[in-house]
Amino acid sequence: MPAPYVFADPGMLLNVARDSGLRRDVRFPNEDVELAGHLYEPSNAQGPLPAVVLLGPMTYVKEQVPAEYARRLAARGFVALTFDPRFRGESGGEPRDLESPMAKVRDVQNAVRYLSALPTVDATRIAALAVCQGSSEMLRAAADEPRIRALATVAGHYRDHEGDLAWLGSEAALRARRARGEAARATYDASGTVEYVPAVDRERSDVGMPGEYRWSWYQRWADAGAWPNRYAVMSDAELLNFESLSAAARLTSPYLMLHSDQSFLPDAARRHFAQVPAAAKHLVWAGDTQHFQFYDDPAVIDRAVDEITTWFSTHLSPASSREAPSV
Repeated sequence: MPAPYVFADPGMLLNVARDSGLRRDVRFPNEDVELAGHLYEPSNAQGPLPAVVLLGPMTYVKEQVPAEYARRLAARGFVALTFDPRFRGESGGEPRDLESPMAKVRDVQNAVRYLSALPTVDATRIAALAVCQGSSEMLRAAADEPRIRALATVAGHYRDHEGDLAWLGSEAALRARRARGEAARATYDASGTVEYVPAVDRERSDVGMPGEYRWSWYQRWADAGAWPNRYAVMSDAELLNFESLSAAARLTSPYLMLHSDQSFLPDAARRHFAQVPAAAKHLVWAGDTQHFQFYDDPAVIDRAVDEITTWFSTHLSPASSREAPSV
């Protein structure tokens, strides 16, 4: 078993992203709400440029993991867009702190539409990148959205029934959480009351992401005031009825998967990769790299972004050789 990883300080990561000189605040329409994002742009680069839209882990906000990848991608010549999904962070949407995978899929589609209209972006060269839970949602988005021309996923939490059983422990536990979520949804529909539990807790099993390992990373962000440790219970009604294996089976865009033995649910990652029919697909297996090292270990992220940059540069051909997608 590898030695425990010492997590980076959230305040340091926030300051690095804020002071990178590449980032500007943006807002864009998303159905009936507005999404808040950060646009990372290369310095002194000539456009139009290839672009990447990013999704982060379950319950994420844009200042966390996506920022680490976005600023590195911008330094390598990509326009990179991170955003708070609806219901979270600075974006609109009610109820707050709801985890809705299909809403995130639609958020991505509208983020791609926003990127496509930017004068600095080549609309024929847009890629997608996701980390952890965002990987399952981005698989669905990439399978459904023709403007996403290439995809990379990192340390993915890939969703199928077998994986959900490994995550939650048993059929009984899975049924109980679904039933709890459906009851909370019925309460909200009837009265507007939102039932909440913590997103993480060191000991409780009824939270959004149980287990001390997850708590040890996320709680530090809550302590820094950069992330709300709150989870709408009704999320379980949507989250636990979502799967990504069928989307993997429809994905035809060039696909890069980065995973490891110590990332979450490695068997689910292998199942998903095997299902992808894309002619161009590549699996990078990072041995004993721990899951959260893909979140904040600079050396691990640098290696991952090197792989991603090579993949996107290879498979996002210049605009002159492609037919522009409809917007």
